[in-house]
Amino acid sequence: MAQTLSIVIPAYNEGRTIHLILDKVKAVLLVADMQKEVIIVNDCSRDNTEEAILAYKAANTDLPITYYKHEVNQGKGAALRTGIQKATGDFVIIQDADLEYDPNEYNILLQPILDGFADVVFGSRFIGGNPHRILFFWHSIGNRWLTTLSNMLTNLNLTDMETCYKLFRREVIQSIKLEENRFGFEPEITAKVARIPKIRIYEVGISYYGRTYEEGKKIGWKDGFRAIYCILKYNLFK
Repeated sequence: MAQTLSIVIPAYNEGRTIHLILDKVKAVLLVADMQKEVIIVNDCSRDNTEEAILAYKAANTDLPITYYKHEVNQGKGAALRTGIQKATGDFVIIQDADLEYDPNEYNILLQPILDGFADVVFGSRFIGGNPHRILFFWHSIGNRWLTTLSNMLTNLNLTDMETCYKLFRREVIQSIKLEENRFGFEPEITAKVARIPKIRIYEVGISYYGRTYEEGKKIGWKDGFRAIYCILKYNLFK
């Protein structure tokens, strides 16, 4: 029987572009005849995100989309927690609703798991020869510093802890109690995955088509300080 990839998409004020990322998800042909399960969690958007999702769902019945909505805005981490809990596929991948990451690379992340080597695969924006948009110098420095701090405490050698693209065996991600509501999800999940006995973590190079703040980027300097707090909290105070 064909396996299924659950694609969890947290969405907040993405009404203008969410149809574009869904088009990309729909167009992807997964390896080994794998099926898709798309789970969208609208985190109480203030724009027309809900209308855009429901219209797309109605017009594209050949793409299995399950839609959930938070009645109060809780943050990306909370939306991911909802989506992960609802996933029923063999594997789960995180997909932002913006256009910074390319769904055509799902197969790159799936391959180490399908080959029997990995349980978790991180997509790194800092390795490989794929396209990377040139944007913010201090963001890149901060990202690498946070990754280094996380590595020091997890004893991993990741190059991109803060990446959106993380792919898990479903039983792995659903076995973890997640707590962070905002962008602290990344250091939290990294710390908790690293503590699972005999877990096999791989990393593959991916593309990155970053957005400016004018184009809708949401993460800010406060989230960087929260990430430091989360790295310390979930590694030193288990």
